[in-house]
Amino acid sequence: MVNAAGEGRRLPRRPASNLAERWTRVDGVDVFFRESPAPVEGARVIAHIHGFGLSGRYLLPTAERLADEFQTYVPDLPGFGRSGRRPDMLDIPDLAHAAIRFLDDRGVGRATLVGNSMGCPVIIECAHRYPERVDRAVLVSPAGGAFNRPLRRAVAQLSRDAPREPARMARVAVPDYARFGVPSTMRLFRALTRYPSLQRLLELRIPTLVVLGSRDPLLPNSHRIGEIASRTDSHVLVVLLEGAAHAINFSHPDQLAHVIRLFMDDRPIENDPEWPGHVRLYEVHRGANHPRAESP
Repeated sequence: MVNAAGEGRRLPRRPASNLAERWTRVDGVDVFFRESPAPVEGARVIAHIHGFGLSGRYLLPTAERLADEFQTYVPDLPGFGRSGRRPDMLDIPDLAHAAIRFLDDRGVGRATLVGNSMGCPVIIECAHRYPERVDRAVLVSPAGGAFNRPLRRAVAQLSRDAPREPARMARVAVPDYARFGVPSTMRLFRALTRYPSLQRLLELRIPTLVVLGSRDPLLPNSHRIGEIASRTDSHVLVVLLEGAAHAINFSHPDQLAHVIRLFMDDRPIENDPEWPGHVRLYEVHRGANHPRAESP
């Protein structure tokens, strides 16, 4: 909730996670975030970046599974969730700047960024504008671009996705969308779908993991994405998670945390034998310059 000055009110709430809930103030805006409950000595930093109209709450299932191994942050970017609003924070470059300023506030010089949906273009822009600040990128169900235009097409894609997500996702998403509002939705949608995500992705020179769900209606066919990624000797690793839709961070946290751990340690992508038979990971593409890429 936001007061007349555009600041987030610190309303008492029951914690939604075992991560510690915190507030800070960045560039005059109250920012709500969650972090590892205790400092992780000598650990690498991971920051989780949420999607369109949402708060960081739906990212918590995956973040919680990594918080004991990595120093973990899950912020609500300005204008989203419980954080305060700023009228100039509804463009991808502005949101990327806000994410970097949040890391500044936390004293983090360099981090791995894990995003879902709109969070992926934000991460790509962070790596484009601030390459010294991003160690690795994990792009889960990237959204935006021509495949999601016009708005009615995106709405239809979201409508097909909704029944494919766990029912409890609605309890998180609906209040977030209602709080975000229609005017903000229209403005940010235009910015998101005009952002050159593909061009910037292919220009990245950091290890990058792209995780796709086989049932995600917001994305092109995974083979098409692999074909696009293969245009360059990039550091992009593309992995398909069978049975998952768009909100993989929420619906399949064990599998996503598993593949992130492997990626962080440059280990081969392998399935966990304890998973149900219908849940499997498949490597779609591994760039020639990606760590552990095999020579032909």
